[in-house]
Formats: sequence, C-alpha cells, structure tokens
Amino acid sequence: MAFENLSERLQKALRNLTGKGKISEEDINAASREIRLALLEADVNFKVVKDFIKTIKKRALGAEVQESLTPGQQVIKIVDEELTKMMGETAVPLNKAPHVPTIIMMVGLQGTGKTTTVGKLANRLMKTENARPFLIAGDVYRPAAIDQLKQIGDQLKVPVYTEPGEKNVPKIVEDGLAEAKKHHNDYVIIDTAGRLEIDEPLMKELEEVKAVAHPDNILLVVDAMTGQAATGVAKGFDDRLDVTGVILTKLDGDTRGGAALSIRAVTGKPILFTGQGEKLTDLDVFHPDRMASRILGMGDMLSLIEKAQQDYDAKEAEKVAEKMRANTFDFNDFIDQLEQVQKMGPLDEIMKMIPGFANNPQLKNFSIDEKQIAHTKAIVYSMTPEERENENLLNPSRRRRIAAGSGVPIVEVNRMIKEFKTAKEMMSKVTKGNFKDLQNLPGMNTPMAKMAMRRMGKNFKKNKAKRMKKIKRFHS
Repeated sequence: MAFENLSERLQKALRNLTGKGKISEEDINAASREIRLALLEADVNFKVVKDFIKTIKKRALGAEVQESLTPGQQVIKIVDEELTKMMGETAVPLNKAPHVPTIIMMVGLQGTGKTTTVGKLANRLMKTENARPFLIAGDVYRPAAIDQLKQIGDQLKVPVYTEPGEKNVPKIVEDGLAEAKKHHNDYVIIDTAGRLEIDEPLMKELEEVKAVAHPDNILLVVDAMTGQAATGVAKGFDDRLDVTGVILTKLDGDTRGGAALSIRAVTGKPILFTGQGEKLTDLDVFHPDRMASRILGMGDMLSLIEKAQQDYDAKEAEKVAEKMRANTFDFNDFIDQLEQVQKMGPLDEIMKMIPGFANNPQLKNFSIDEKQIAHTKAIVYSMTPEERENENLLNPSRRRRIAAGSGVPIVEVNRMIKEFKTAKEMMSKVTKGNFKDLQNLPGMNTPMAKMAMRRMGKNFKKNKAKRMKKIKRFHS
C-alpha cells in the first residue's frame, strides 16, 4: 500500500499528543522530530521536509485551539492541512480546448508505464465524459510499443493511428491529428518515445512534436517507485517542455510515497492522476486532501463512494440509498451490494478507505477472508424469498434450517444476521447524515477517525441540496 510506512510513523508521532489536555513546546518539538524522520525515510525532498516542519512548528505554537478540538487534535488538523497544501490543495482537471479535439501529449522516461497509462486515460475519458478518444502511436523506437498500443485500442474499441515504417515522429503526429479532426474525435492522446535517461535527442524530438501538435496538456508520466529521483526527472522535462501536469504510476508498489509529496512542492506542477494497478480501469484522479486523510489514517470515504459509482448504475444506487434511508434494505440488496463491492478490488484495500480502519494499530492485521464471503452468500441463498425480504421472520427453527442448507454452523448464521441488522441500522443513520453513532464502531474512537467523521458530517450538510435534486429527478 502507498504511504504505509509513512502513515504508521506519522500516526505514531501524533498519537502521543492526542491524549494530552495541554501541549508544551517540548511536546511539539518531539513530534516534529518524529515527523521529520518519517518524511525523510519516505524519500521526501530534504528542502520540502525542512519547510514543512518549520511551518508546522510555527502554526502549532501559535495556534488558537478551536472549541470542538483538543490541543492534540488541533496539531493533527494543522499537519493534515499542511500535507494537503504540500501536495497541491485541490484536484486539478485536464485543460480543455475551446474546440475539439483536446490534445494530450504523454511524455516520460522508458519503463514508467506510459503506453499503458495512455490506455487508462482513454478509458477514463470514455467512462466519465462519454468521450471518443483517438490514439496516436508516436513511439517508433521501443520494440512492440506500437503493437502494445494497438492491442489497448482493440480492447477499448478506440482508433489507433500508426504509419508502419515511418520514423519521422512529428510527421506521424501531424497526419494523425488531421485524421482525428476529420472524424471529430473529442480527445487525441499522443504516445511518445521514452529513454532510460533525459538526453538531447529525446528532448529535441519531443519539442518538435510539441511544435506540431500544440497540445493543450503535456502530461509527464513518472514512476512513483523512483522516489526522490522523480522530482529531478520532473524538473528536467518541465524545463524543456513546460509540462502541465504529472501522472504518478505504480503508486501501489511504493510504500514510501516521497514522489507524491515532493513533486508539486519542487516543480510547482500538479499531480493530475495516479495509477495503482495494471488494469485499464486503474487510474484515479489525485485529490491532495483525500490523500492527506489517508496518510493520517482518516480514511477516504469520498474516493470509496466514487469508486463504487464507477461500477454501479446511478439509478440503482439512488434506489438503494432510498431503501437505506427508509430502513427497508433487505438481504437481496445486501447480496447485490456485496457483489458490487467485490468488483471494486481487494476488500482489504477498500476497508482501509473507511475512517478508523485505515492504519489503525488495533486493526493492523485486519483481513477479510474470501471464504467468509462465500459462506455469507450461501446463508442468504438458503433463505426463502420471504425471509430475504424480512429478517424478523428468522426464528430459531428457520435459522437451524438455513444452517443445514448452507452447510455452516448455526452460530455463524446467527452472527451474520446480527451483523446484517447492525449494518442496516448504521447505513440508515449515515444516509440521513447521522455520523455520531459511527464512533461506537471498532476503531472509530480514535482522534483521527473522529476528525474524519466531523469532516464527513460537514460535507453531508453542504451537499444536501444537490442530493435532494437528484432524488426528485430520480422519482420524476
């Protein structure tokens, strides 16, 4: 998991402050030392760390504690805000051309996953904007680069422009752009060649492509696992091409996270997307505030919700939300939701997005047994249609029958039904904006989890009007 080591170290440093009613300068200095070591071990740029610690100490010593926060929570709040600021504060969208197509030029060193990222970005634009992207194969040097892009295009049913045998990349790009304009494609994504290191021939060719294409976006693809070296690469490309943004790949393989924390601060260029996985769906918008929350163990409920929405029909989701609000959610809905969640990826990773679960020391070794999920499904499938719709029908004799039908002990049936009722009650409260009772759940009584609950409550109230419009639209 990205930032795992950093998360543990930062949370340990801040945990020592949370129980104190009053914090001294000595306490803040001790926490600052731990935070500094944690950031340096995460391979964050030294100057970035130095400025970060200086700001934290200045703000923490001069801070007026809010009524709703303890002094320790106030320091956590400051660290959260400064981490967010370091990474760019808000998500940055792609630049859009006033007329189609919007042109995106992808650049980067060899081995960063650039060609795969071209496919991921095309897939994301198709799903989120219903766009018709057009790909141009501009890497004529790496063996099989063109074939790889064509395979991705076939998989996505997206056109890929190639000129077999042609080595003049600016000409390929110029001809490809003419073809895309003729077919009125919304986006053109240009895959360019990389090198093992930044050199003059590479930069000269990229500058020529830029002169021909006049791209609206020049996106630098950086391997997060290169750590602090990523900032040097970013600066090298930016000096010659004036990149508009960065895509961090292989973030799931980097437990340190130094690249994500350093690039914006060193280059001033925003991180637009992160790649975490090999599937064409594994590309996420980079939200600095959400990433800071995850690093500090506050979870990331907004990203979890968006991830669910990508694989779920909007009307169906609203229907389920209505059932939760009305407290009519049943076992049929439960199984549907379980299957939808399984589509989103490894359940252990999904649970880490929930406040209180993320990097909580009490839940450090928490894992979800896939066999347990299979048992849960078997229990529900052994119920009659009436029992699935009304859990109150499940008396002892019916439970014994279900246990025999599903091949599990009756204690497991009882436990699953109890957990279902608890979850149903919790979901009903959450959909109505009542986050207070969530603090009684395991791991939710930590200061960081409480802060996350407070933030979720504010966001819920702020977006209430939008939700009501959606519900009215759904019913009409």
